[in-house]
Amino acid sequence: MATTRIAETHWEGNLLAGKGNVALKSSGIGSFDVSWASRAEQPNGQTSPEELIAAAHSACFSMAFSHGLAGAGHTVESLDTRAEVTFQPGEGITAIQLNVKARVPGLSEADFQAAAQDAKANCPVSQALAGVKNITLTAELLA
Repeated sequence: MATTRIAETHWEGNLLAGKGNVALKSSGIGSFDVSWASRAEQPNGQTSPEELIAAAHSACFSMAFSHGLAGAGHTVESLDTRAEVTFQPGEGITAIQLNVKARVPGLSEADFQAAAQDAKANCPVSQALAGVKNITLTAELLA
C-alpha cells in the first residue's frame, strides 16, 4: 500500500533576506523556521533543507539496515546513524556522509559491512538522492 507524506512551506521575501516556515503536515509534529542564512551560514535556531534531508537519510538508512539484518536472521541491539549533508552555495548538495555504529551480536565484520553497503544503496532516500555524486558510508560494528 502506497503512502503519501506532506510538508508545506510558507516563504516571505527574497532568497537572501526572506524567511520561511516548514510544517510537517502528515504527522502534525511541528513546524520549523528556515532561511537562507540557516542554510548557507549558521543555523541560529533554524533548520535548512539539507538538515531535513540529513534527518530523512539517517532514518531511512537505519530502517533499511535493520530490515536487511533481520531478514538475514540477525538481531539488532542498536543502530546509531549520523548523516552529514554538505551544501555549497552555487553548487548545491555536494556530499553526504553516513556514519553508523551498531551492535549486532554474532555478525561477522564482512557480513556487517556488506549489509551496510546494501542498505546505503537500497534505502529509498539513498535512491532519491542518487544525483549526489559523493555519498559515503563509514560503518562500525561495536562489540
